Amino acid sequence: MQSIENIHRGACGYGDLVDVRPLKARVGAVSPVLFKDGEGCGACYKVRCVDPAICSRRPFGRTHFDLSGAAFGRMAANGERAQLRNKGEISVLYRRTPCKYPGKNVAFHVNEGSTDYWLSLLIEFEDGDGDIGSMHIKQSSSSEWLEMKHLWGANWCIIGGPLRGPFSVKLTTLSTQRTLSTKDVIPKHWSPKATYTSRLNFA
Repeated sequence: MQSIENIHRGACGYGDLVDVRPLKARVGAVSPVLFKDGEGCGACYKVRCVDPAICSRRPFGRTHFDLSGAAFGRMAANGERAQLRNKGEISVLYRRTPCKYPGKNVAFHVNEGSTDYWLSLLIEFEDGDGDIGSMHIKQSSSSEWLEMKHLWGANWCIIGGPLRGPFSVKLTTLSTQRTLSTKDVIPKHWSPKATYTSRLNFA
């Protein structure tokens, strides 16, 4: 069961991040086949409705999307946003698309409650696949990559310790098994609720 704080942050844990650039509330919830118990968090899709009278022609299986108002309205033809949103439920076509966050690199938010013995991270702004299949962390004093556990949504954690920073982080995508390693991205004197941005992203 998720805490009240987690519920307010959404099923992936992004919270207020979805309201700012580059997302600007253009987000949605998906059916279990795409959500994948949270490992599908971060994946990007292009969705368009198929009613030519009110739908834009801007830019596919059967599933379900619960779109935010901003994302729903973006499918409309000029002047038809209100009419489209009033329909509530519509038929759509969709396809997976690479995520693009111009000017952004992969970032790691240290979740509230993290300690030297329980460290939880939220991954943000992954270009490309967007989803994460596994995550490892390495302490500066060690050459061993320690596997993190998928907690919920886009949140991962490791239990042990004491854990000593700075930490390097290695991500492997779920869809294509691509790997990205960021050296010492989380500093020695890290803080809960702080976000640390790497110098890298998936190309």
